[in-house]
Order: sequence, then structure tokens, then C-alpha cells
Amino acid sequence: MNLRNYLNKVKPNFEEGGKLHAFRSLFDGFETFLYVPNTTAKAGSVNIHDAIDSKRIMSMVVIALMPAMLFGMYNIGYQNYLAAGTLATASFRDVFLYGFLAVLPKILVSYIVGLGIEFAWAQWKGEEIQEGYLVSGILIPLIVPIGCPLWMLALACAFSVIFCKEIFGGTGMNIFNPAIAARMFLFFSYPSVMTGDKVWVADNSIFGLGNNLPDTYTAATPLGMIGQGIDANVSVADMALGFIPGSIGETSVVAIAIGAVILLWTGIASWRTMLSVFVGGGVMAVVFEQLGMTPLPWWEQFLLGGFAFGAVFMATDPVTSCRTECGKYIYGFLIGAMAVIIRVMNAGYPEGMMLAIFFGNMFAPTIDHFIVERNISKRLKRGGTK
Repeated sequence: MNLRNYLNKVKPNFEEGGKLHAFRSLFDGFETFLYVPNTTAKAGSVNIHDAIDSKRIMSMVVIALMPAMLFGMYNIGYQNYLAAGTLATASFRDVFLYGFLAVLPKILVSYIVGLGIEFAWAQWKGEEIQEGYLVSGILIPLIVPIGCPLWMLALACAFSVIFCKEIFGGTGMNIFNPAIAARMFLFFSYPSVMTGDKVWVADNSIFGLGNNLPDTYTAATPLGMIGQGIDANVSVADMALGFIPGSIGETSVVAIAIGAVILLWTGIASWRTMLSVFVGGGVMAVVFEQLGMTPLPWWEQFLLGGFAFGAVFMATDPVTSCRTECGKYIYGFLIGAMAVIIRVMNAGYPEGMMLAIFFGNMFAPTIDHFIVERNISKRLKRGGTK
């Protein structure tokens, strides 16, 4: 109550005519993040009222991402100490702290750059601060290699917010997922860093930690090794738990599954989209396995790379995915199938999930259009109208 009373007291300063009116959007964003707005829809329009608003939806997605992010931090330290041969003598604290200090700057840069642009844009347009970047700000660091330079990450965040979100009208109007757009920007602008076949796993310069670690150690991911025809020699347990090199949030299928349960239980993500991604990927994986074009059993495609992460957190984005129920099946199947096709057919880019989702975003409106037109045509026929 004390916080609520304090906000009510200072609020007039941020309203029209107040001495801090220039920061109205900033205050509004902070207030609505803490408390559900008490405003109601204007009369004369049809609205659906729900107990949860978009900020709460975004907050729940961030909570669902926590297991993957925390394990990713631990895995960064794990891979470093493993590479140095000192894992047996390292404590859990040492391993996790190393990864935490490696990942934290990327999360800070992502939020500072992205939210800074959103705050400035909202103030310039005289609009409310939009909440979509609450999720994008944490997704972007989780889907890039840990060795991605901070300045490069800052450019990608700025590009995704300005050119893939704000120019389309902001949250809810963007065609492409901003996190996917950031990944694509990095991939096409700096391919040597974002090839997807290798990942940085060690640097002893982070806050003076890990003095026994190699200065720079680059290890191929299991998918990268397989793409080069090399036996990855990774156990199924390590693949499922996530003790393999890879992008920060994409390695642990178990942690991602926990996030999936949270999203499905709260009704935020569509199980139709999520399921059809795995079905589409499984079908194509079986085809390629039967043709002898990949040494992987079909089910290992789900355990490696960003397949599971993309299916759970990226493909299910309600803004950029299909809205129709039937369209969600087609959309998800297309993404899963395309991801495996890219992995198997393009040895230079063994990871294909993010690119598949990017193309899926592109076709989502078209899929919905044909589904809606088909439904209209059926209803007209049932009504006897030609």
C-alpha cells in the first residue's frame, strides 16, 4: 500500500502540465508493470475482458525461460572448466559464477539497448511503453553464441527493435519475431561469428576468474561435428540434460521442457503449434534417416541445437505465428520440417531452427488467409449462398 500511495502522490507530476511530463511514458511503463491498470475500455466497441494483460503474459514467459537461462549459465562454466581439465576440482559455485558473469553482460546490453530505444520511441510518439521487449530482451542473449561481442549484440538489438518492431506499429503489429530478427541480422552480417557450427567455450578474462583456463577455446557443437561428418560422441543423457557446447539457452531439453509445461499450463503457448513443430521435424528426420542422408536417429534431432528451444519459446509467439487453429498445425509442421531440411541439406549451416521460424513467420499471414477464406466458403455453401 505504501508503494501504491507513493505512486498516486507523484503521478500528477508526470501527467499533462506536470513538471516531469517529459517522462510520462517511463512512469506509465513502471506503474503498469507493478500494478494492473484500472482503466476500462471505451464505450461503443466490442472488447473481451480478461484477468491477465499482456505485461503479465510477458512476465510469465520470462519465468518459463528461467530454467533454460540458469542452466545455460551453469553449462558455460561447465564447458570452460571441462576444456581446461579442471572440472573435477571446481565447485558448483565456481562453475555457475563463471557462466553467470559471462552471460550477465549480454542480458544487460540487450535490455539497456532495446528498452532504451523503446522508451525513447514511446516518448517521441507520445504513447505508452510497450511490453513486448520484456521477452525479447532475454530471448536474444539466449539464442546467440556466448562469444558474440557485446557491440555486435547491441547492433542486433537496435536493428530488431527499430526495423522489425517499431516501424510496424510496435508490440502486436510486427511481422517477424524480434529475437529471430536479431539472430538473422547477426547471421547475415557477421557469418564468421554466427555460422552455427562452432561455439566459444572459454575465456579466462572474465572478472579474473578461471586462471587455469585457456585464453580462447573454440569447440564445435555436436551438430557442427555431424555436419562435417565427424562422430560427435555425445551421450543421450548429456544431450537431454544439456552438458554440450551450444548457444546459452538452447542446450538443456529438460530445462526447456519445464518451461514448456509452464507455458502450456498457463495457456500462454499453443500446444497445437508446439506439437506440430515436433511432428513436422520428426517426419522429415525419419525420411532423411531412411534415405541414409544423416547418421542421426530421427529423435536426436530434437535433442540437439535449438530445435526444442525454438519449438517451445519462438514458434509459439502469438504475434508472429498463425492465429487460426488449423493454421497452427500447418505453421508448426512447416517450421519443424524446414528446420530438419536445412540441417541435413546445408552442411555449412547445421543449425536450422531459427531460420525455419523466420520463414514460418513470413508465411503465417498467408496460411491464416487461406484458412479463413476456406471457412467462409464452407459456411456460404452450408447457407445455400453461391
